[in-house]
Amino acid sequence: MSDEEQIISLYRQENEAMVKKDLVTLNQILAPSMNLVHMTGMVQPKLEWIDQIQNGQMKYFDSQEEHIFDVVIDGDQASLIGQNLVRASVWGGGVTTWPLQIKMEFQKINGQWLITNQIASTY
Repeated sequence: MSDEEQIISLYRQENEAMVKKDLVTLNQILAPSMNLVHMTGMVQPKLEWIDQIQNGQMKYFDSQEEHIFDVVIDGDQASLIGQNLVRASVWGGGVTTWPLQIKMEFQKINGQWLITNQIASTY
C-alpha cells in the first residue's frame, strides 16, 4: 500500500471507529499527543476525546464520506482534507447531521503512519 493509500485508509478507519465506538482502533491510529480542534475552537487531547466517545458524551451514529482532497505527503509528514456527513449527538445535544470537514495531519513514526492533529470545521 502506498503512503497516500495508507493515510486515506487511516482517515476512513477513524470515521468507522468513531461510529462503532472502536476505542482500540482509535487508540492505535491516533498518536499519543494527538489533539482534535473542534468547530468551536476547543482543543481536545486524544485520551479525553476517546473517553467522551466511551462514556457517550460524544455519540457518532453515522459518517458518510463525501470527498477527500488536498492529500500532501512530504517525507514523514502528511495531511489531507476530508468531508463527511456525520450524524452525532455531542455533549447532550440532539442528534444532528453535520457537514464535517477535517484537516487531518499525519506523521510516520517507526515506519507507521499515525494521525497527529485534526482540525474540524463545516463545509
